[in-house]
Amino acid sequence: MRAGPSQEDIRRHNLGALLRHVHLGGPISRAELTSKMGLNRSTIMALTSDLTAAGLVREELPRETGRAGRPSLVVRPESARVYVFAFDVGPDRLAVARVGLGGVILDRRESVRDRGAFELDELAGLLAGFARQMRRKTRADTVCVGAAAAVSGGVRKGDGVVVFGPNLKADEVPFGEELGRRLGLGLPVSVGNDANLAALAEHSRGVGAAVRDLIYLHGDVGIGGGIIAGGHLLGGHDGYGGEVGHMVVNPGGRACGCGSHGCLEAEVGERALLESAGRVSSGQGRDAVRAVVEAADRGDIVAQEALSRVGDWLGLGVANLVNIFNPEMVIFGGMLREIYLGSAAQVRSQLTLHAMAPQRERLRLRTSALGDAATLVGAAELAFAHVLADPLEVLARANA
Repeated sequence: MRAGPSQEDIRRHNLGALLRHVHLGGPISRAELTSKMGLNRSTIMALTSDLTAAGLVREELPRETGRAGRPSLVVRPESARVYVFAFDVGPDRLAVARVGLGGVILDRRESVRDRGAFELDELAGLLAGFARQMRRKTRADTVCVGAAAAVSGGVRKGDGVVVFGPNLKADEVPFGEELGRRLGLGLPVSVGNDANLAALAEHSRGVGAAVRDLIYLHGDVGIGGGIIAGGHLLGGHDGYGGEVGHMVVNPGGRACGCGSHGCLEAEVGERALLESAGRVSSGQGRDAVRAVVEAADRGDIVAQEALSRVGDWLGLGVANLVNIFNPEMVIFGGMLREIYLGSAAQVRSQLTLHAMAPQRERLRLRTSALGDAATLVGAAELAFAHVLADPLEVLARANA
């Protein structure tokens, strides 16, 4: 016979649950916490007192109540004091942010990345250097409680190794370990796939915040995806789940960087659009993609045809995903935001042709609410996960 949870287990769970409410929902009154958590007022008071003493939250009188009687104290996250570092490594850009508890981006650095080989020493050194610059600007009483990175590639769940990343030119790279060593904070650096983490961000703080089943599609040079099923990120056995960009939609079609042909990434990605529009020689990256969409809006026939072709393949891919996962929402992020906005008619047409009616009837198609910050916000949420699981232990370890 297994023993039930101890009082300490219950307390740890309740502390984490309360902090999660404050972290994700922002300032909230004790009375609202009592209602949301189903606990009595004295328990809520004890929990908030513990978190306040630890420096994770603070309690204040509400600015306006509009009610008679003694107002309920408002619990706020200590965003300026407790923070994590979030890193984003994309095919052609690097970004670092210092993110406070509550999801507030306190500081941020960005740099252009050459699309050449993945030079671990150089990249880890540059990212760690940005983090040190930001840390030097913080107050003496601030504390870093975690770090995480979003990477455009397949990341092994157990050790944060970037196992494959065709668009990063990375293969079996111990990125998290090296970045953690360079940071010198005594904290492990969690690593996740960029589209998976952006899906987590949109589900936690973006357009999909109230949605339990969604698919996020992310475009940079290639196409990635993140799947939220029943409110949880679908990671797969080894952590490689969500590689929807390598779903074959056109057998025998364009060559893909993964070695296959006709993948969604090959038919919808940056290169496919620019080649179809005859603009390969005029640049690359999101600005080049945006230029095609803008040209199509101005009536450029070649640009319109290129967007139409890419939109058909994108719609077919979305239809396949809708048939398999039956999401409530599909979100387009990264460069796919512009591509979808320029080819929405083709996407919806393919859904009508190929998605089963019951699955598409209540489907909502949306663009990312977090924009270019989605991957950084997702990395920050990954870094905060340890804090929300055991707030006092993590903070004590970080202070030590």
